[in-house]
Amino acid sequence: MKKKLTLLSSALVASLASTGIYAKESLQFKDVFDFKSAKNTQLSDDGRVLTFSATPYRGNATGEVYSLQKNKLIAQIERGTKPYINKAANWVAFTQVPTLLEKETTKKKETLKNNLILVNTQTAEQQNFDDIKDYKLSDDGTWLAYRLNKEDDEPKVEQSDNEDKSAITPDKKDKTYPLVIVNLADKRSHTIDNVFSYAINSMGNQLLVSQSYSDGNDNQVALVELNNFTISTLIDEPGVIANTIAWHPTKNIAAFTLGNYINDDTRRRNYSLQLYKNEQLSTIDSPNKEWVIGKTASLVWSENGERLYFENHPKLAVKVKAKEYTDEASLYDFDTIREHKGLNVWHNNDAQIKPREEQQWNAVNKNRHYSGVYHVNSQKVVQLSNETMPELALNPERSESLLGSSNIPYLKKIMYGGFFADYFAVNISTGKQTPIISNSPFRPSLAPSGEFAAYFSDSQIQLKDLKNNKVTALTKAIQATFADDKHDYPSTQPGYGFAGWMNDSSKVLAYSKYDIWAFDVDTQQAERLTNGKQSNTQYRVIKLDKNQVGFEQNDTLLVSAINLQTKQSEVAKLDLGSNTITNVLNGQKRFDIVKKAKHADKYVFTEQSYQQYPDYYQTDFSFSAPKKVTNLNPQTAGFAWGEKPELISYKGFDGEDLQGVLIKPAGYKKGDKVPVVVYFYRYMSQRMYDFPKMELNHRPNFPMFTSNGYAVFLPDIRFEIGHPGKSSTQTMINATQKLIDLGIADPDKIGLQGHSWAGYQSAFMITQTDMFKAVVSGAPVSNMTSAYSGIRLKSGLARQFQYETGQSRIGKNLFEAPELYIENSPVFFADKVNTPILIMFGDKDDAVPWHEGVQYYLALRRAGKDATFLQYEGEPHHLKKFPNQVDFSVRMMQYFDHYLKGKPAAKWMKEGEPFIEE
Repeated sequence: MKKKLTLLSSALVASLASTGIYAKESLQFKDVFDFKSAKNTQLSDDGRVLTFSATPYRGNATGEVYSLQKNKLIAQIERGTKPYINKAANWVAFTQVPTLLEKETTKKKETLKNNLILVNTQTAEQQNFDDIKDYKLSDDGTWLAYRLNKEDDEPKVEQSDNEDKSAITPDKKDKTYPLVIVNLADKRSHTIDNVFSYAINSMGNQLLVSQSYSDGNDNQVALVELNNFTISTLIDEPGVIANTIAWHPTKNIAAFTLGNYINDDTRRRNYSLQLYKNEQLSTIDSPNKEWVIGKTASLVWSENGERLYFENHPKLAVKVKAKEYTDEASLYDFDTIREHKGLNVWHNNDAQIKPREEQQWNAVNKNRHYSGVYHVNSQKVVQLSNETMPELALNPERSESLLGSSNIPYLKKIMYGGFFADYFAVNISTGKQTPIISNSPFRPSLAPSGEFAAYFSDSQIQLKDLKNNKVTALTKAIQATFADDKHDYPSTQPGYGFAGWMNDSSKVLAYSKYDIWAFDVDTQQAERLTNGKQSNTQYRVIKLDKNQVGFEQNDTLLVSAINLQTKQSEVAKLDLGSNTITNVLNGQKRFDIVKKAKHADKYVFTEQSYQQYPDYYQTDFSFSAPKKVTNLNPQTAGFAWGEKPELISYKGFDGEDLQGVLIKPAGYKKGDKVPVVVYFYRYMSQRMYDFPKMELNHRPNFPMFTSNGYAVFLPDIRFEIGHPGKSSTQTMINATQKLIDLGIADPDKIGLQGHSWAGYQSAFMITQTDMFKAVVSGAPVSNMTSAYSGIRLKSGLARQFQYETGQSRIGKNLFEAPELYIENSPVFFADKVNTPILIMFGDKDDAVPWHEGVQYYLALRRAGKDATFLQYEGEPHHLKKFPNQVDFSVRMMQYFDHYLKGKPAAKWMKEGEPFIEE
């Protein structure tokens, strides 16, 4: 086993390697396990603290806490996950999970318990709390409340024969646990039993709690004064339960949904919306008295606390009780017998096919809720969405209007035509729904005022004045590309999207291929804010706050600037007042702004390249003196990683100029002809400056190959509608031939690997060319005639839309052009294949029917071809189980090693593996 490198030793390794004294090692599969990534990154509101869970690909995570004031690591927590920083940033909380060994060896997973570790951000002192179910930290950091992950011990009371033995029992999944309240300053604590839900207010002096007992008799909702641990009962009645609790962001006002277990039908149990204010409880009723609140309803306050968003739904019809066998006669009753049938009726007039209907029922419609809002100052309640317009894009910081939508009229069309919806501007104060556009595949952008909307239609950006319904094509006279010119699907060409609006709704900011444009809603005049076309640079606004409503006239925005030819990325500032661009981060790397502190001038960003892991850097808005904060994977310096990526230019099937990324093997010498593994999907050249994902899964781990003598090539692929197979094949031949012509690729040692859509392409390509000496194809469609009317099991959708308007790019239905479906199906040309192929599928694939792989394997087998099929049991479209990920990665390497390097074939490649089940 290799020793892990320390920071000092890795620096020494890098130094020695640069002088040629130390020979770097080739990366091995075990080495991949140690590479860490930052998970659940959090930056404190005041910009002082950065934290995340440093998670290796295989192993135990480490929680890390950094002081950005000192720019140093101040604490590490073994097995620390899911970090949380309270608002005052004086504590970082980690959920400490069991060890990997415990997880892998414990049969009863429910016996595994988590701990809570608190880190004081000033002193780095740690406090441990064992067996935690969940927890809440007060905003000021004074109070911790947590539930112990152990069953409540309830005394069993003997009942007399004359007493009522009925009990109001909780729902099966509604568990209660002891709640421990701790003052983190003086260590005082108090325990409350049988707690189902709880929340601490923003002031840090009160806690609302819902207690529930097995018989329901002592259930109550209570208020706890934290300073003296006194408990005041707010509601005390058998079976009562508060499901969701949400405190006002700045005041001692609480909202919660209140129900009662006396009704054991969870879908038909009526919850009410309660408001606790000025030590009084009141009920917030829905505008429609026939509408109620359900168990799963959510509550969201706006940041200033002026609005409370809630969810409700119409009362459900009374549940019809199924007939049961109750006596001898019922055993022979026809209606009772038929009640026990197992049946789904698929009708031609159904809006959705049954798998989709079932998936949507379980995921969305079974507990469907609609949005409403309570205006605190006016005490007005407004319904925002309903049964005819069910979807609402909730941004709690928008105060005038929200974007609503409905796909209900197009549920049938989705099955073959893609996704469409009607869109509306919904007034937050009145609930009025103003139509924006119908039957649209593209989401519009709504002005903050709700008076204007912009959307892409008829190859132009359209502005609609919602006051008079006037529509203007904003881009009609502008010499710029606003329709996506890389769109090669048989569907409507989309636009490049919107950056947002000015806060006063005076202008909408939209994208062309290269630039950011501002369109005045009154004059419809356009102003180009960037000048990217001249330098082939694409500018886009970097959005760090998902709830940001709009921009001010003199704001300075951060924007990404990517050169579409060189793939070089930069970060720049766009001054909206002067329309000037200033570059702040640049170089032959990729830069990404990750976080901004909510209330401080502090930014966290990463820079990366193929050889450089994207560690975190801190800076202020000047970006004048960035500081590196982390060094997560110093061991990278010790490996022969691969050469600096290069861009290779070639022609597409129709003569279009395309590019691919070539990564030569470590130590490559000019003139060497090396084995090449080609990995592709669609566009790949944008990965020029990406650090590779250090994982083992359905794709090659690039450094595993470039560290072990292979070149890796990532070409862009383009398609011709109706002929995706032949066009992608010709493009791939052109791209690969360029490597041969450059004297880099050994023509007898080129392999191809692709998964899903690229799995299909690779499976098809070998029916047309013998250029490749080995192919690994993951989850390929092999027969478009059978796949056309298959089902995507995860979504429940018919696969027809993929061929008529989507990724498979046939552009016609099976009845209009059966010849195209046959032309593009590799199974019909299996006898033409001369290339060894390894096909991989999970037999629970939820995107591509796994028997598509079986069909191709059987056709190749019947034709006497060199084909091996790997069936991973219980796996979906992408391998999820770690042993299977590792196994496939090893077999992929063995496969290419044999066919491209001439190494002896592994036993499974020569003999297969017999089925044996003990």
